[in-house]
This record gives sequence, C-alpha cells and structure tokens, in this order.
Amino acid sequence: MIFSSIYGKDDLSKYPQAIQTAIAYLKANDFVNMEPGVYEIQGKDIYAQVFDVETGAASDKRPEVHEKYADVQFLASGRERLGFAPDTGKCKVDERIAEKDLIFYESVENEGFIEAVPGCFSIFFPEDIHRPACASGEPMKVRKVVVKVSVALL
Repeated sequence: MIFSSIYGKDDLSKYPQAIQTAIAYLKANDFVNMEPGVYEIQGKDIYAQVFDVETGAASDKRPEVHEKYADVQFLASGRERLGFAPDTGKCKVDERIAEKDLIFYESVENEGFIEAVPGCFSIFFPEDIHRPACASGEPMKVRKVVVKVSVALL
C-alpha cells in the first residue's frame, strides 16, 4: 500500500510505468466537474471510475481485495477514512464477485486507518485489504476516482 498526494514532492519515477500513468491522469483532470462514469486510459489495462459515494461508519463498509487490478484511489472532494491491512490469507470470504474482480471479507485483523483529503491517493495492491468510504467525522458525499491498473502491467 502507498499513500501520498498529487500535490506532494513524490518522485514518481520510482513507481512502475503503469502507476506513473495513473497518477499523471489524476494530476491532469478536474474530477469535481467531470461527469461520473468509466474513462479508458489504456483500454481495459488502465481505466478510471469517477463516482460519488456517501461515507459511513466503518462497521457498515466491507473490507475488500482485488486479484487482477491494483486500485489507485483518489479523493477529489470531501474527507474520507480508508481502512487497510495486509492480506494474510486468514480472512473469511464473505462474497466473491468474479466479473467485478471483487472479494469482500467478513472481517479483518490489525486494520489501520488513514485520513484522505482532496488530492490524496492510495495505491492498494492485490495483497492489500482496504475498506474505502469510511466517514471522517460526520458522513458526507465525496467524489472519488478509482484508477484500475492491471497487475499484468506491474
């Protein structure tokens, strides 16, 4: 897992080219004024999902992982807490949605949380359990972008 900001002094050259492409896309677009939807960056290998979501209690949000894609999660507006933990292989699967490359776990051990504000991005690899859209204070609507990066490119 990586947590940073598009406004930081992060040296992007240390990341794989596909991650650099995702971050460059985040820097180049005004997502607050963009229509929600799916935007291809490099076909099905790298694409962005722009959407609005209501944050809520962490207990109401399910921890998840993906096998075929890394998530570059970006907060365009609002505040959000994101849970994270390493996938040790010990978590019980609650639901698997293969066509969406999505696995939900019933619970997670040793979960930490990060606070995101506009401009922050988190990179979750297949070995990273994450719990997005948790409220930071009062629940609110946030604008999120998730750039999906095929693990075949990493």
